[in-house]
This record gives sequence, structure tokens and C-alpha cells, in this order.
Amino acid sequence: MASADPRISIVIPIYNEEAILQAAVVDLRDRLAETGWNYEIILAENGSKDRTVEIAEKLAERFAGDDKGSVRFMSLGEPNYGKALRQGILLARGEFVICEEIDLCDADFHKRAVALLESREADLVIGSKLAAGAEDERPVIRHVASMAYSGLLKVLLGFRGTDTHGLKAFRRDALIDTVRACIVDKDVFASEFVIRADRARISTKEIPVRVIEKRPPSINLFKRVPNVLKSVAKLTYAIRIAG
Repeated sequence: MASADPRISIVIPIYNEEAILQAAVVDLRDRLAETGWNYEIILAENGSKDRTVEIAEKLAERFAGDDKGSVRFMSLGEPNYGKALRQGILLARGEFVICEEIDLCDADFHKRAVALLESREADLVIGSKLAAGAEDERPVIRHVASMAYSGLLKVLLGFRGTDTHGLKAFRRDALIDTVRACIVDKDVFASEFVIRADRARISTKEIPVRVIEKRPPSINLFKRVPNVLKSVAKLTYAIRIAG
């Protein structure tokens, strides 16, 4: 049986993922088996309208207390990626927390990131799809959008890295107060988390990753723009003006 306190928590927000959820979780567990880690996977569901909740519940039941690593499930009840990710992190029990995406489940990033955290080379590791050496194999429009968004954060908030959205791993005790301090949710929570860590001079290391789109985005890119801009404006005011 797995211990009550896993060393590593993998938080995965999920929304309308019935097509890939079971296969992705089972495959991830298979690839993590060789690590010997004591870990938990937290599926942070948010407002799905398909069979995602049913599948996630069955996965949690199937792997509860499994000696390879347990699966836990929470449901937010509303479509809100950032809020689900935040709640999943707050539920995490591990010394190290990994923020994943269900269409990536990059076990290679997990291994590299945990090695950096264990060696104390960083307290926060970011898997960047824009750093030198990264391979972004998504449609060109999504790659360009990521570059534009990162540029916006550099101009408005002085962000010094290359990427804020996607794979991350961190030492929980070093960053949990940063998580609690965040004021925006939805698509911008992940960015606020990274920016606040950057401004607090948390020891951070970016590593390039390969990103392949396994399925179309669950939310249309252009429909997200108004809410993203509104949240970035709110964050800019909070950090630059309100302090």
C-alpha cells in the first residue's frame, strides 16, 4: 500500500477529456513505475459536460492506495482552469508538486524536474515551450499566440523568463504561500504564480520541452482572449500599482 504522505503530487486540471483521460492516466502511471516514486495524481476537474467526471471517479476508485501511486479526484463544478489548478495544488500532500496537462503527461519532464528539485538547483522548474532547444509542434497560430502572450507579460509585468503556462514543478514549502497570494484564476493563474515567484526571486530554472498537440484545445483560442486580457489588466494593477 502507498503511504499516507506521497513525496510527489502531480496535479492535472481536466475539462471535457473523456476521449483521452483514462488512457493518459494509465500510460502516465506505467511510465512512472520505473522511478520508484511514492506519488499521487490529483485530477482537478472543472465543469466538464461529457463523461470526464465518471471516468475520473472510476480511476480514483481503481487506483486508490495503489502501491504504484494513488489517483485522487476533485470536481470544481465550473469551467475554470486556474481555480481548479489552484485547488489541486492546495490539496497536494507531496514535498514536490508537478503541474501537468492531460494532453502532455510528460514523464521525462517529471524526472528532470524532480532531479533539479532534489539537488536544490531550483525551487521552481518550468517546462518552457519557448526556450532555446524546445520543440513546439502545435499549430503555428498557437505558437505565435504563446510568444505574444509571453511578450505582453514581459512588457507589463517585467517577467524575465520565456514561458508561464504549462509544465511546472516546485518545492511545496517554498511556493505554497505564493499560490495562496494569487488573485486571478482561469487562464492567467499559472502566469501569476510564475510571475510572483519571479518577483520574489524564488530560485527558478527553465528547461526546454517538446509539445505535441494530441487533441484540439478544449476552449477556442480566440474566445479566451477577452478574459485573458481582463485578468492580465487586473494583475498588472495589483502588482504595479496597488503593490
